Amino acid sequence: MTVRRMDVARLAGTSPAVVSYVLNNGPRPVSAETRAKVLAAIEQLGYRPNGIARSLRMSRTMTLGLVVPDNANPYFAELARAVEEESFAQGYTLLIGNAAESDDRQTSYVRTFLARQVDGLFIVPAHGPAGFLPELQRSQTPWVSLDRQVPGAAAPGVLVDNRSGAYAATRHLIGHGRTRIACIGGPEDVLPAHDRVSGWRDALDEEGVSRRDMAVVHSEFGRRAGYRAARELLARPDRPDAVFVASDEQAVGVLRAIGEVGLRCPDDVAVASFDGIPGAAYSTPALTTMAQPFAAIGRAAMTHLLAQQAGTAGPTDVLPVVLVRRGSCGCDDPPGGDETAVAELNEGEQA
Repeated sequence: MTVRRMDVARLAGTSPAVVSYVLNNGPRPVSAETRAKVLAAIEQLGYRPNGIARSLRMSRTMTLGLVVPDNANPYFAELARAVEEESFAQGYTLLIGNAAESDDRQTSYVRTFLARQVDGLFIVPAHGPAGFLPELQRSQTPWVSLDRQVPGAAAPGVLVDNRSGAYAATRHLIGHGRTRIACIGGPEDVLPAHDRVSGWRDALDEEGVSRRDMAVVHSEFGRRAGYRAARELLARPDRPDAVFVASDEQAVGVLRAIGEVGLRCPDDVAVASFDGIPGAAYSTPALTTMAQPFAAIGRAAMTHLLAQQAGTAGPTDVLPVVLVRRGSCGCDDPPGGDETAVAELNEGEQA
């Protein structure tokens, strides 16, 4: 049997309007005694408000959408978790779509979420063109880009300082006495990957290393791709003594390749990577990495979205990253490492 708001009011000895005030926290105050009676009646009857009808009255669905390029990649899983945590804290339900690095699929998810009348969208753009952009511009739905920006889009974004992070990681390898530092970059058409390669070059330029001596291999962001790129680098006569890798996922494949050719990390080849996913602490050796402040990214993304809903929009945020020193570069790997620095970044403190 369907339980109605009137049934709750009758059991609580009040009116349906007062039940609404309790459910919606207003607009009129309700005494603590009456509120307790209404909540007890709701619990006893198992009453559940009609979410669709409520959304129509409020002109809001309290749902948001997130589209990521590849939900199998732990980096995007961690990013999605941070966005979902912040969405939940603000009272929203988050719907997640996996674009599978396809612009058509990405655009399809955007259309689906818009058809469901989400109150806002977070998008990590996939490779290639952004076919979803005209859809969003017509809908005027608030949205925020994450990790990468969309050329020609006016929406704010939340990025990290990829170039300076890659520079810092490479300088750290140089500080360990490494002189032949190769780079395994991400896809060339992805801006964060491009910026990380630029940061690697900046550090080597500072050391006066000739660009002709710089070995860089581009690959997809994945373990298998990192493994193949490393096998290519390690087969060269001028084998590197260190590698800066554009993502932790690629770096896991790099570690396997180093072991398979009979070399040791970090003794023969040191490794530093980027992202700071939780799994990077559990490779052998544990990965030295430039950690992204996922929680801070989630908060900044939600701040931008709420500001747009209120009719304002701020500039794109570029958040700092922090070096987490572990065994793959030659540092000691004490329990905890530099994870406290990551916590400080997530709290908005200066690391």
